[in-house]
Amino acid sequence: MSATLPGPDGLSRCRWCAAIPEFLSYHDTEWGFPVADDRRLFEKLCLEGFQSGLSWRTILAKREAFRDSLHDFDFDRIAAFSEADIDVLMQNKGIVRHRGKITSVINNARRAQALVAEAGSIAAFVWSYEPKDVTQPQSASTSAESVALSKALKERGWTFVGPTTVYAFMQAMGLINDHANDCVLREVVADARRRFQIP
Repeated sequence: MSATLPGPDGLSRCRWCAAIPEFLSYHDTEWGFPVADDRRLFEKLCLEGFQSGLSWRTILAKREAFRDSLHDFDFDRIAAFSEADIDVLMQNKGIVRHRGKITSVINNARRAQALVAEAGSIAAFVWSYEPKDVTQPQSASTSAESVALSKALKERGWTFVGPTTVYAFMQAMGLINDHANDCVLREVVADARRRFQIP
């Protein structure tokens, strides 16, 4: 089976982005483009944690509600959340109401503050785990680097950051260009990565 399908413009794109209409824009404008903004990196780690046991379609549909209820993933504000804030979030039908995942976000916000104090930024820390070896696109769900980054985060107290979750994070945030070889976005992302200044 081909790894790509023709998009609305006739150009090849990763097969997965044809699953639902919302995936096309996400694929074309976000997935794989390198990110150095700490808030966006924190958001993606959180959303990947919320996705555990669910589909990305579910999380993407709820992303704006997550952003609204979590102060656009401002980890300094989330770190100050109390039990009362958790109770409010548990009543919010727009998000995934899983107490363990919600408390994980609050915990990870506090761990993010510590990581910034340690490394200068979340970006500087995670990009130090950028894979150096190129693998066949979309051929793996973990890597040596995702295992190492997962371990490093867990050692610092982060939760819901297993190797598979971290690998998906690395794919999405541009640490890996995992667009299919004949996807029209592969070279676009490659160019963005060439111009990207690693923190």
